[in-house]
Amino acid sequence: MKPNGQYLETHQTRSRAPTEYENLLADAMEQAFAQGIEDIDGLVERLNRDCVPSPGAKPWTAELFVSEMKRLGA
Repeated sequence: MKPNGQYLETHQTRSRAPTEYENLLADAMEQAFAQGIEDIDGLVERLNRDCVPSPGAKPWTAELFVSEMKRLGA
């Protein structure tokens, strides 16, 4: 709750529910962070190791990951 008494909904800024792909990617990222992975190279390595789908079914790279985060955040 904000100091002025307003309650902010957790997902108030999203316009739709996440897709299955978005949920898979988010879950994989959360698991990686929970296991101490804190850099993009480690995250990309983990996404590839766990066979997390990527755009175009290409192997994850740092560049692809950044591009996909930008796309999803647009």
